[in-house]
Parts: sequence; C-alpha cells; structure tokens
Amino acid sequence: MIELHAWNTPNGQKIAIMLEETELDYEIHLVNLNNKDQLQPELLRISPNNKIPAIIDTGDAEEPVTVFESGAILQYLAERSGRFLPGSGPDRSNVLQWLYWQVGGFGPKLGEFRNALAHADEMGPYSVKRFTDEASRLFSVLDRRLEESAHVGGASFSIADIAVYPFCIYAHALLTEATGKSWGHVARWTDRMALRPAVGRGMAAMAV
Repeated sequence: MIELHAWNTPNGQKIAIMLEETELDYEIHLVNLNNKDQLQPELLRISPNNKIPAIIDTGDAEEPVTVFESGAILQYLAERSGRFLPGSGPDRSNVLQWLYWQVGGFGPKLGEFRNALAHADEMGPYSVKRFTDEASRLFSVLDRRLEESAHVGGASFSIADIAVYPFCIYAHALLTEATGKSWGHVARWTDRMALRPAVGRGMAAMAV
C-alpha cells in the first residue's frame, strides 16, 4: 500500500496520476495547505522540507519506505512498478532530463507566474512581466519539444508526461490570456493526455 500525503496542487495531482497509471494500491492523506498542515510534525517525519507530496510505501520492504519530492517519487514509483521509465540508455536519459526540467523550472516558474498575477499591485509591472515572459518561454520550449516528439520524454508515454501535464492545466489558459499567445502542440498533447482514463482518475482523486 502506498500512502500519498498531498493536496490538490499540480505536484499532488501528478503523483495521483502515476498511482492510477501503475495500478498500485494507494490511499490519499490530504495535507490541507490552507490550514498549514504541511508544517505539522507528522509530515516532517516523511518530508524534511515540510512540502507536499510525500509517500510512505508499506509494501514489499521489511520497513516502510518514505520518499519526498515529486520527481523522486515519480522515479521511485516507476522503478517499483517497472513502468513509464526505460531501464537504461538514451531513452531513460531523455525521460529523466525532461522530468528534471519540469521539477527544476517549468513547475516553479509557473507558480511564480500565477503568484505575480495574483499580487500584481504589490509586485509591480516589472515583476509581472518578468515572470510572464519566463512562463511563456518555458511553454515555447515544451511546444517545440512536442512538435518533434509524440510525448514529452520521447516516443512513449512516461513519467515526464505525468510530471508536466498538471502544470499545463494549471497555467495554460491563464498564460494565453496574459500573453495572447497559443501553443498548439501543447494544446493537442494535453487533449490526448486527458483521454487517458488513469489521468482523469488521478486528477479527480485530488479534487477537494
């Protein structure tokens, strides 16, 4: 059994999608960020950074395995299930590169973009433009990737797709409204992703 400690954010959603895609038994423990539940000692024991998501795997090992940080969790679940991450070679490297691109840039910068819009009066036009421009640049990077590749990580569906998808849902429409730009390859890919039953179940599982 996998215990998923998370909230209804893109980082929480992507782990729920992964658990649905891999068909691993899991249960959700909601960590209400509005109530600052992430600061409670119970979460600190499994997530030293006091962030969600985190998991506890009470399955095959003699002792429960805890994993924090969303990219590490996706890689752990891929290796545990033997799915959505090639075992070696260039294909594995490509998936991990795009996974780390999402974790290190795409996700955080989209969060900063949305925060800048929400606090535009306090942050001022320079900050709003800076974060909007960077979010737009990252969407263009993704759009070029999806022009040349069927999936984010390569020819096959992988944890890179799972990592990126919730953040596209989180920011695509808002960024289009803010910039007047469209990213057709991203839009077509998100439409295909939404047709996967496990993706829909994972997104719905986190709805609160």
